[in-house]
Amino acid sequence: MNPLTVPVNPEERGKLWVTMLEMVKAELKSGMLTDWGVWFDLSGGYAFADTDEVALHAAILKWMPYKVYDIKPVLSVDQVLANIKKAAAAATK
Repeated sequence: MNPLTVPVNPEERGKLWVTMLEMVKAELKSGMLTDWGVWFDLSGGYAFADTDEVALHAAILKWMPYKVYDIKPVLSVDQVLANIKKAAAAATK
């Protein structure tokens, strides 16, 4: 969680965490997220979603009160191989 928005009161902080984690569980169950985890020290975490940028943007809007994002798109090995083959073919023309 963003340390600037985490309540100091333990009861309020617990309610915030439970609310966020229930949202995470719903996203995992629906398939919007394929994996989610948090660092042991709560300094960060990760989430995987197999979607396009527009759907991802719409999905993260509801998380804005809870999280600050550093999103990095990931390519599969097949996508990388296809791009390398395209680049190699273009270079030989």
